[in-house]
Amino acid sequence: MNTDPPESEEIAGGDNQPSGQASGEMTFVEHLVEMRDRLLRVVLSVLAFLVVLFPFANDLYALLAEPLMRHLPEGASMIATQVASPFLTPFKLTIVLSIFLAMPVILYQVWAFVAPGLYKHERRLIFPLLVTSSVLFYLGMAFAYFVVFPLMFAFFQAVAPEGVTIMTDITAYLDFVLKIFFAFGIAFEVPIATILLVWTGFTTPAALVSKRPYIIVGAFVLGMMLTPPDIISQTLLALPMWLLFELGVVFSKFYAGKGAANANEDEAAEV
Repeated sequence: MNTDPPESEEIAGGDNQPSGQASGEMTFVEHLVEMRDRLLRVVLSVLAFLVVLFPFANDLYALLAEPLMRHLPEGASMIATQVASPFLTPFKLTIVLSIFLAMPVILYQVWAFVAPGLYKHERRLIFPLLVTSSVLFYLGMAFAYFVVFPLMFAFFQAVAPEGVTIMTDITAYLDFVLKIFFAFGIAFEVPIATILLVWTGFTTPAALVSKRPYIIVGAFVLGMMLTPPDIISQTLLALPMWLLFELGVVFSKFYAGKGAANANEDEAAEV
């Protein structure tokens, strides 16, 4: 946040100033109080979702496990190798799901805290990007659940050695799918990263297009690093990353050079 602006900013005023300067500077203690209040709202929002979802913890875990259970041999089931796992694992899932569902509230609180220290053109860009990044993260998780999991678990079942009974531990399964959710959620943020790189002037759409072969190779390398060692899940992560990169390049053309241009306008207005 711009808590110590240059003297010229204080004199110039207007829309090109960070919005928090129009009504006077906040003290360090006031910033801490505001941060405390917003953190409290975040915690309360997560707790609200947790209270609502906790009675359905076992049902939520059954829904999460359905892509695996569908491909287990007849009569097979998941197991719990630790005494407290039947309670703690669904509870952990409920906490994580509460955080995911409260993400719009969390992002809004972050936005509201930093917005007073941003210039007008920065506020116009960052808030839509926060909303879009949330949607893309959820889409990545949905893609993993509805597309990747069925294909991946069917593959694992098909290549299991003869005589091996698949009995997955519920805690290990939860940790596994959360990593996959996170990997696909982050991978779906590629368009946002592309737009930000172009908007800040770090690169250009033409330069990104010229590096397309390296981007494709990098997508498959990341797919190999972030997913289990099977070609299906690696490909299902790499291909969306590549397509989303192409989508990001298309939209980044509307933002090319605008970040630097707006920054120059702000500096000119301060003089």
